[in-house]
Amino acid sequence: MTAEEKRLQENRTRQAYWRRWGPYLSERQWGTVREDYSPYGTAWDYFPHEHARSRAYRWGEDGIAGISDNHQRLCFAIALWNGEDPILKERLFGLSGPEGNHGEDVKECYFYLDNTPSHAYMKYLYKYPQAAFPYSQLVAENQHRGYADPEYELLDTGVFEGNRYFDVFVEYAKNSPEDIYIQITIINRSSEEKTLHLLPTLWFRNTWSWEEGQEKPFLQVMQPDVLACAIEANHPTLGSRWLYLQDSCKLLFTENETNQQKLFGVNNNSAYVKDGINDYIVDGNQEAVNPQQVGTKAACHYSLSIGGGQEKVVRLRLSDMGKLTQPFADFDSILQTRKQEADEFYQRITPTSTSADVQNVQRQAFAGMLWTKQFYHYVVEDWLKGDPKQPPPQRKYARNADWTHLFNDDILSMPDKWEFPWFAAWDLAFHTIPLATIDPDFAKRQLDRLTREWYMHPNGQIPAYEWHFSDVNPPVEAWATWRVYQIEKQMYDRADTDFLERVFQKLLLNFTWWVNRKDMDGNNVFQGGFLGLDNIGIFDRSAKLPTGGYIEQSDGTSWMAMYCLSMLAIALELAKDNPPYEDIASKFFEHFLHIADATNHIGNTQLNLWDEADSFYYDVLHFPHGDRLHLKVRSMVGLIPLFAVETLEAEIVDAFPGFKKRFEWFVNNRPHLTRNIACMENGTGECRLLALVNPQKLRKILHKMLDETEFLSSYGIRSVSKFHEANPYTFTVDGYQHRVQYEPAESTTGMFGGNSNWRGPIWFPVNYLIIESLQKFHRYLGDDFKVECPTGSGQQMTLAEVATELSQRLMQLFLQNLQGQRPIHGKVQQFQHDPHWRELILFYEHFHGDNGSGLGANHQTGWTGLIAQLIHDSEKFYK
Repeated sequence: MTAEEKRLQENRTRQAYWRRWGPYLSERQWGTVREDYSPYGTAWDYFPHEHARSRAYRWGEDGIAGISDNHQRLCFAIALWNGEDPILKERLFGLSGPEGNHGEDVKECYFYLDNTPSHAYMKYLYKYPQAAFPYSQLVAENQHRGYADPEYELLDTGVFEGNRYFDVFVEYAKNSPEDIYIQITIINRSSEEKTLHLLPTLWFRNTWSWEEGQEKPFLQVMQPDVLACAIEANHPTLGSRWLYLQDSCKLLFTENETNQQKLFGVNNNSAYVKDGINDYIVDGNQEAVNPQQVGTKAACHYSLSIGGGQEKVVRLRLSDMGKLTQPFADFDSILQTRKQEADEFYQRITPTSTSADVQNVQRQAFAGMLWTKQFYHYVVEDWLKGDPKQPPPQRKYARNADWTHLFNDDILSMPDKWEFPWFAAWDLAFHTIPLATIDPDFAKRQLDRLTREWYMHPNGQIPAYEWHFSDVNPPVEAWATWRVYQIEKQMYDRADTDFLERVFQKLLLNFTWWVNRKDMDGNNVFQGGFLGLDNIGIFDRSAKLPTGGYIEQSDGTSWMAMYCLSMLAIALELAKDNPPYEDIASKFFEHFLHIADATNHIGNTQLNLWDEADSFYYDVLHFPHGDRLHLKVRSMVGLIPLFAVETLEAEIVDAFPGFKKRFEWFVNNRPHLTRNIACMENGTGECRLLALVNPQKLRKILHKMLDETEFLSSYGIRSVSKFHEANPYTFTVDGYQHRVQYEPAESTTGMFGGNSNWRGPIWFPVNYLIIESLQKFHRYLGDDFKVECPTGSGQQMTLAEVATELSQRLMQLFLQNLQGQRPIHGKVQQFQHDPHWRELILFYEHFHGDNGSGLGANHQTGWTGLIAQLIHDSEKFYK
């Protein structure tokens, strides 16, 4: 057992709380629903970036490379000033939704380099320009551009030319759960001497301005009779902490309170306000900070002159131990030990035969998954009512008003801590897969939280995401629960049936909600609404249709079939120790058969989701007068039926006589329910297969999916077939033409904000499920079942080989090719050639359908972290 695993065990058994401190600061708190008290829910406008340095947050804090405790009472992060900027660099800048030509977009260069599950070692890199940061230029140019233009990025401004920037590395090493060493290394990448103002900042989240009876914490200079220089932090529930400074600096104190005078023209509650340190450094306002050196926000001001190509190091220590006279005596040994322990931990995870490049990609992927943890606080009932010390909000649009039970106060896995600094249910389910490989306890906690009564609606719905909890996303939580359980059992030899049962019981409620709310006619064909694929369809499927009527969704129905099979697998596992679950397994087996029959049945006169002429699955549009029409868009919607597949080993079926009897009764007595779906007779290895798609349909679907002129890209499976590049699908309603055309990059429409395109790019979560599904089909069909891959190549592959081929293509997005370039970075020269950039990896939201360049949000975006799991599962590829 490695040292890191021992720490996780201590945390699990409550011997030591190693996770109490971590990278839990958001990277954008402004512009979120939580901070929005506007009449019409215009979060971006109500709390813009311009307000963030002057206005205290209500529900959380943000910072650069920051940490906090698990309830975000005390926070630490860095601030920077290059002497040119109009403001301190205290938080990451980006465009709001209305400002960007493709929606919200962070405009900074920063990277998650390393992290361990206990956060005993963490490393982060921020690249800070030496010229004035081009705030207005970024806004103006992006507003000038349209949907057909690419986003205008920080690197496009030329601000990094001539290497005129600082590399700022921030490292954390825990000596104990409450004792953290901090090393900040600044490298001047230019050839000229430059001055950088570094301000490591310690502050309390403001709770006293909103809640009655809250005792106000305080920061002060530690008493002068102690040899070491330090800031003392005192909090009524956290207790006392000390921030020790190895080198002398000027200490600046203010209050973490809103500058009411500046923003709203009314008197301030204090002479010292949130932006006081900014005004002192940038404007030279000596009266902006408290000369008594007390407050709720404090910074250590280092003015560092750094020669060209040189570096300077600043060391601090945030500890629960006061009056240390030599707080840095063992700094080097602790930092080096934690680095070594991180290497040892990941050597257990990473295939031993992988190249250094592969290991680097996987290590940064895991680091990003861990860095994008965030303290998430949102109490909807309090938010709707407003705060006791504040005027009641005058809302004409009360977002999430039917979610008053929701009470979030947890550390959650975010898709991205800048562009998506709020949990998203279906994203989070995918996050748990790579997280389970390195930290199954945290992965399980995420799924457990989503299904707890203070998250899940009383009617059984799981909250979708902050902007609209009532939206519906694909129900993948049961799949994730089963996979997390399997990963922990396989890797750590722990079968946590308590977790499995606890989540399963709540998922029963959620499954019932889906059946009652999304199966309009009670015929086991589902109308899911949004379902996460954004603009993939001809219409916005979460809005009222321009034709009237409704859409029966191929993907919605398939997700529900997949849900059934995941619940079936869990029920059979639980039945090993608790026989009543055998009956529940039978129930989900029967429900699956009914969904499969409704999806594939050809015997009636109505249209089905399967189109025999095209050999593909489509959505079906219902008109108000009763007519039905296939919406013939060749898209991921038609591939998702592949996900509804599960194999049952003979020994599993034989272990449950009641289930086996019911299973065989259906095979023998309900042939109308079992025809046109996968064969349930014994296959390779005496296993049974349950799947929406039978072997005949499977061949036909794969013929299109593996065609490089359709779905198959050099870097994975496209979300829409390239067939629609020359053959767009159109549909005219009331003289207006709706259109879906293959768009391999950014969206050219404003549907869903224009920043989430499912009309051609490659998306990791669905590709991952395709690979997993092919592996399951192979388990049943064996090596004798082969398909042409790529279509037209004459090369025959088993389904396992096809799965490996797709894994390789996805991994090649990130790996250096023969020219030493990574497809994800496209034509950005710094990333492709500069030695200070080329080993840095970004994990984008999705990828160009033809050339693989990264698109959308670019800092982990949660599910793209699945690349770490693909690498872990693909050792044979690298031998």
